[in-house]
Amino acid sequence: MKKLISGLLILVGITLDQLFKNWIVANFSLGQVKTFIPNVLSLTYLKNDGAAWSSFSGQQWFFMLLTPLVLIVAAYFLWKYADKNWYYWGLTLIISGALGNFIDRIRQGYVVDMFQTEFMNFPIFNIADALLSVGFVILFIAILTDESEKGSKAQK
Repeated sequence: MKKLISGLLILVGITLDQLFKNWIVANFSLGQVKTFIPNVLSLTYLKNDGAAWSSFSGQQWFFMLLTPLVLIVAAYFLWKYADKNWYYWGLTLIISGALGNFIDRIRQGYVVDMFQTEFMNFPIFNIADALLSVGFVILFIAILTDESEKGSKAQK
């Protein structure tokens, strides 16, 4: 049952990501900025053919190789650790975010980004990026707590 729910959550994440990206493209001109929450968040339409801070810009081959590998490994571990909540949530979000951006890269050769933080210098990002980032933080917590549980059991 948890695997079915994970699949549905992945589809919801991809759908929200793609719908919002399409809305931005339809309603903003490239480079246009609109304040969303003053001094906190703006919406800015950008085309990003790299990763965060435009690193690996123009290196689509890298993402076309890396993303399927990440997806295969994440899906394997999701299947294996679906019963462990932290792993389950982290991997589900990682898969959803990776697929959201991979769809853009295959369809367009770039990723549509739109969220710009106003209170700090941070890369402009999209929903898929947020899903990936939160997923990796949760996965990191899962690994740390799993290791500490193993350590405490070994001491007993």
